[in-house]
Amino acid sequence: MRINKYIAHAGLCSRRKAEALIQQGLVTINGKVVTELSTTVKSGDRVEVEGTPIYNEEKVYYLLNKPRGVISSVSDEKGRKTVIDLLPDVKERIYPVGRLDWDTSGLLILTNDGDFTDKMIHPRNEIDKVYLARVKGLATKENLRPLVKGIMIDGKKTKPARYTILKTDREKDRSVVELVIHEGRNHQVKKMFEAIGLPVDKLSRTRFGTLDLSGLRPGEARRLNKKEVSQLHNAAITKQK
Repeated sequence: MRINKYIAHAGLCSRRKAEALIQQGLVTINGKVVTELSTTVKSGDRVEVEGTPIYNEEKVYYLLNKPRGVISSVSDEKGRKTVIDLLPDVKERIYPVGRLDWDTSGLLILTNDGDFTDKMIHPRNEIDKVYLARVKGLATKENLRPLVKGIMIDGKKTKPARYTILKTDREKDRSVVELVIHEGRNHQVKKMFEAIGLPVDKLSRTRFGTLDLSGLRPGEARRLNKKEVSQLHNAAITKQK
């Protein structure tokens, strides 16, 4: 197995991140630094990343209903609660597939499968990510239209999104909008609404591909079954064709 794939399969990071670690000279096999991506790992080889031995683990996949006020990270230097803290009984070295902001709640997948993570977060695979946003101001077809065409944020145009206006409240001057996107850029949904003059007041992710949060209260998680994982894989493969 190629070294980058081995590291990704061990759940340490994605294959792309593994390639960067290799090229930086941070990976050794049997004590020797390797920098060639074509290097293979054989049975019995000792692989270390930054001096820490890694091993291939059973692939696991979890669905979490992330509450607000929790960091989408494996650890936090400020000591804040992370999503890993919500799954204390999981022995594998899992990490979140993408991120939700500290003050954003909702659906988050955690796994130790680097290849799966790449498939889920790459925009080309067009996996639906559905958000429920409460925004300040009255949402209309006119002011939401730019989101459908794509809008410039951080110097780059977003891919076309879909929306549904669920509620408008003239008295409180706010609206509830469901937004479907395929990307996962930093603070993307908030920035998209901000760009059209509807700043987000509250945000939650309600669906990811074929998954939703049925039966999960905030802070609860469950392991995905093989069928659910296959459906996500198949959705990514279908979009690539």
